[in-house]
Amino acid sequence: MNTWIVVLIITLAFGMIIGNILLLKKSANQVMPIVNKDNNASYDRFEDKDD
Repeated sequence: MNTWIVVLIITLAFGMIIGNILLLKKSANQVMPIVNKDNNASYDRFEDKDD
């Protein structure tokens, strides 16, 4: 196998791993919205009535 192909595959693998780690670090700081009855009420108006 060509040396450049091996280097390219290793570089892509490290890039994906580092990218996923950075994405996890960024998403860990985000606050999830609190689900309550008012949040769910807005979704009900889009449902079709099959009665």
